[in-house]
Amino acid sequence: MRKKLYKWHSVGALFAMLPLLIISLTGSILVFKVELDTLLMPDKMQVSNTSPSERLSLDVLMANVKSKYPAHEIGSWELFDDKSRTDTAYLIKQQTTNWSKLYVNQYSGELLSKPIGTSDDLTDWLLDLHYKLLLETNGMFLGAVVSLLLLFLGISGIILYRKFWINFFTLRLILARRIFFSDLHKMIGISSSPVILILAFTGAYWNISLVIHEVSEHIVEEPYLIEHQLHNQELSIQTLLNSNQETIKNFEATYLLMPFEPAMDIMFYGTVNSANPLNSNYSSTISYDKSSGEMIHSEDVRSANALHVTIDSFRKLHFGHFGGLTSKLIWCVLGLSPLILAFTGLYLYLYKNRNRKILSVSRIKKPVKQLS
Repeated sequence: MRKKLYKWHSVGALFAMLPLLIISLTGSILVFKVELDTLLMPDKMQVSNTSPSERLSLDVLMANVKSKYPAHEIGSWELFDDKSRTDTAYLIKQQTTNWSKLYVNQYSGELLSKPIGTSDDLTDWLLDLHYKLLLETNGMFLGAVVSLLLLFLGISGIILYRKFWINFFTLRLILARRIFFSDLHKMIGISSSPVILILAFTGAYWNISLVIHEVSEHIVEEPYLIEHQLHNQELSIQTLLNSNQETIKNFEATYLLMPFEPAMDIMFYGTVNSANPLNSNYSSTISYDKSSGEMIHSEDVRSANALHVTIDSFRKLHFGHFGGLTSKLIWCVLGLSPLILAFTGLYLYLYKNRNRKILSVSRIKKPVKQLS
């Protein structure tokens, strides 16, 4: 059974090697996505020092965007009030399913960019490469398969090296290269396995969820092409935002989702004061009827069921955003471990196959010599 597991481990690694290298490299970079965006696009990502200290009304901000781009509808809005990072508005072009985004100074109302594709910025392109391998729905499916394979590789590796503690910190440098690579493969694999298993499981969950969503929304059903605002234009979105505190105590909105399909309503995602460091910035939600503005549903992560809390934790767990700079650095470094594991594993696989061929040839030649 151990030999069969080793074979499956090797074959699975060979099959997943190329996409896994891409996913692990981009994932390690994306741990610091916000920091990279701020470094590369400070004029879009950062609020100027001369900006007012109070946010403008969402109604004013959204009306400003709508007046400049009347052929677009606002699909969602990313909210910040830290006097540092700018808001991001996400737009849908009318009669299409094409999304774009633009950066908005929420304190002055200035539009800091034109609408650009959601994968046009460097880190957004890397995010598309990470999740979809630039192959849209097919890439999501492939990513899900690779994530499941990575999960299998992590579990099978732990089983194969279940007695890892015996020579765990041993790197026999002066012996044969095969022995050194074997030691290195085992050490890196076991050290990174907790993080790798988390990345694999959360990545597989997200990709499978996205595939199901894409199939149901764009294949099973005809995609809806928005023509005009679907909510009551007399509603004040800012008033709804202000009323959030009445529904969930200490609720701080971080994301606004507007109805861009007939069945949708207005929803705010946000964060609350919580002792759980894994609660994400989108852990709690409040929904309002798009016609009347009446609150129709709320979900406070502090009183939510275990399934909701667990799935929400995947956001921070996948990118290591739960322990400040320390967890980010650990995730960034250990997220690169598949690169080393792929190189050392390939070498060991080729070495073992070469030895098998040599042994097979010697066994064939030996009887021939005996007969002669």
